[in-house]
Amino acid sequence: MPEVPLSVLDLVPISSGSGVGEAVRNTVDLARQAERFGYHRYWFAEHHLNPGVAGASPPVLIALVAGATSRIRLGSAGVQLAHRTPLAVVEEFGLLEALHPGRLDLGLGRSGKQLVREYAAAAPRPPATQAGNGLLIPEKPDFGTLARSSRIGLTFGLLQQPGAESPDYGEQVDDILALLAGTYRSAEGLDAHAVPGEGAQVEVWILGSSGGQSASVAGLNSLRFAANYHVSPSSVLEAVAGYRQAFQPSEALPRPYVAVSADVVVAEDDVTARELATGYGLWVRSIRRAEGAIRFPTPEEAAAHVWSDEDRALVADRVDTQFAGSPATVAARLRQLQEATGADELVITTITHDHADRVRSYELLAQEWYRG
Repeated sequence: MPEVPLSVLDLVPISSGSGVGEAVRNTVDLARQAERFGYHRYWFAEHHLNPGVAGASPPVLIALVAGATSRIRLGSAGVQLAHRTPLAVVEEFGLLEALHPGRLDLGLGRSGKQLVREYAAAAPRPPATQAGNGLLIPEKPDFGTLARSSRIGLTFGLLQQPGAESPDYGEQVDDILALLAGTYRSAEGLDAHAVPGEGAQVEVWILGSSGGQSASVAGLNSLRFAANYHVSPSSVLEAVAGYRQAFQPSEALPRPYVAVSADVVVAEDDVTARELATGYGLWVRSIRRAEGAIRFPTPEEAAAHVWSDEDRALVADRVDTQFAGSPATVAARLRQLQEATGADELVITTITHDHADRVRSYELLAQEWYRG
């Protein structure tokens, strides 16, 4: 394995003119190809009420892909704990691990209305700047529209039982770790043993977009941490710094371990790659406008969109930090990201309208990265 391996984050995107079945079949094919190309992990994000994203259930997708691959690690990036119980999570991954031992990553993420509002209300970031090596750290966009959207309330109203309140994230992680280890005790002193799940050899990760609770929970529990440059590039340095500051060494993980995500499109040359990436801004706009991710447009469909200045500003941080270009161009920018963050691993997410272009992007990047 190279010093800094590459992994895959798949949202199971649905392209315009396509449907869920084709998107899932494309995911199974891409996972097979990614294994062949030498990628280390294949992770699934969890999203709901998005017309252009079929990744609603990481455990189900892991089960589908596990049977079609043999070596690549598979995992969630991440399970949204706001509407899940620790026992349900442990039992699901215990079932998967029973048939695919040694291959599973359990990525845990914060979610819910409160998280969105906290992020929107956070102190404004300074204007766009650069890390010491020139990596762009963009200005944080205004998330007011997203935070105020009734769609956020609708999503979690449908996901949670009526009247349910999400427990503290750190307490949920503690319960998951205890159930996996077989050390769970209730407040009344009763023990509980999750079968399947107890003793499962899954690698637990925490996902985070800032240096707040997620970074602290990961560090204090000596867990691996994934920071989201592709989702929140303005706060990636803060996130990895917060994790490292909180980190407590353990026998299982004596030093911090950080993976950093990046949005990437690779083609044979820079011009072609930028054309394939044309739909990305329009796709991000639909998410930031709380409309739900649209089906990923063709370059022609995206080029026909009339942009307002407000919408351009809304997506600028994501568009400006997408790495689109030839294999050499993108590899150089990924090395810049790795150096600035000290990442031990890079997680690549790529969306193009055509599945063949997406597969080719991952292939070209792996060839360039592992050769270098």
